[in-house]
Amino acid sequence: MKAHTKETQATMTPEKSLQQLKEGNQRFQENLKADRNLIEQVKDTSTGQFPFATILSCIDSRVSAELVFDQGVGDIFSARVAGNFVNDDILGSMEFACKLAGTRLIVVLGHTACGAVKGACDDAKLGKLTGMLENIKPAVNAVTSPEDPSLRNSSNIDFVNEVAAKNVQLTIARIKEDSEVLNEMHNSGEIQIVGAMYDIHTGAVTFYE
Repeated sequence: MKAHTKETQATMTPEKSLQQLKEGNQRFQENLKADRNLIEQVKDTSTGQFPFATILSCIDSRVSAELVFDQGVGDIFSARVAGNFVNDDILGSMEFACKLAGTRLIVVLGHTACGAVKGACDDAKLGKLTGMLENIKPAVNAVTSPEDPSLRNSSNIDFVNEVAAKNVQLTIARIKEDSEVLNEMHNSGEIQIVGAMYDIHTGAVTFYE
């Protein structure tokens, strides 16, 4: 499998881009890899890059987008921050990736048993982490069940995973609300913005479409 060129990138619709990621995750689950020479791809992309997707994921060591979607050098832009939320810097990076560099798909990828989400559920306090977790608190508050405070913490993994899923949804809403560039591209059909959840037990990605 060769690295994407300007010509092959131009053929990647949002739908085709999403299908590429689905197929890559299926290979990952089956412990298969596409036939690619990574060093050859390094050389092929040395004069330019033409990725087809932009993926925002958590920094979690188990959730590398390149691995779980079986992608090579030059295939995807990968933005990572604990809790996979957006701020102005990440939004600016996404605007570059889509408007200037030509990616056709944005995926907000959450995952089960997310440590950042657990921290937000527990109202953890630690240096700069305290402020960072504030970005995830809206998702905690948006999940109204269970009401019992003793069940609204990291010891309740079902609650944690519900918050992680809600966080993906709220992040997508914030992308559209805070980035006029990306919202216009989404509304015109130039790009799609979708959410997904990675299961740390199975390696499977479930997309919200």
